[in-house]
Amino acid sequence: MPTTADFRNGLCIEFNNELYVIVDFQHVKPGKGPAFVRTKLKNLKTGKVIPNTFTSGVKIDVARVENRTYQFIYKDDMGYNFMHAETFEQIAIDENLINAPSLLKEGQEVQILFHADTETPLSCELPPFVEMEVIYAEPGAKGNTATNTLKPAKIETGAIVNVPLFINQGDRIKVDTRTLTYSERAK
Repeated sequence: MPTTADFRNGLCIEFNNELYVIVDFQHVKPGKGPAFVRTKLKNLKTGKVIPNTFTSGVKIDVARVENRTYQFIYKDDMGYNFMHAETFEQIAIDENLINAPSLLKEGQEVQILFHADTETPLSCELPPFVEMEVIYAEPGAKGNTATNTLKPAKIETGAIVNVPLFINQGDRIKVDTRTLTYSERAK
């Protein structure tokens, strides 16, 4: 059975009858007393991050999870619908399980994390960066480049992203899905 020595970032464990992912951990060996492991755990249901301290060497329950590639097809009243790339199996997922639902477009590939024992979806992750077309942006004032000024721009999924003044309508940009911010112009 695994112990605290097997901790690593991204490990999914069962703790207090809930599923958590280890976001951060640190082994501590004080001068006096037993060693322990300080962790930050993210609840897969609520998304809340909690701190917890484990005594070193304690046995833990590792949850079996699988990452599978799915493709976004459409959104309806049941939620966001995805199709497995190889088996063509379809699944509907709630919006709160998706890290950036405003950046999903038809045909977008995502990684869905499943609990292997119950076959329930736990989270849906978009790639770190997605390429989008700007469908509307106010024209920037010529010569106004002395500061890092941003302006709102509407992208093809309908989301609003703040972009630099030189970005115009029709440009393709890369958007960071973790922070929903402009990254760079697409090449």
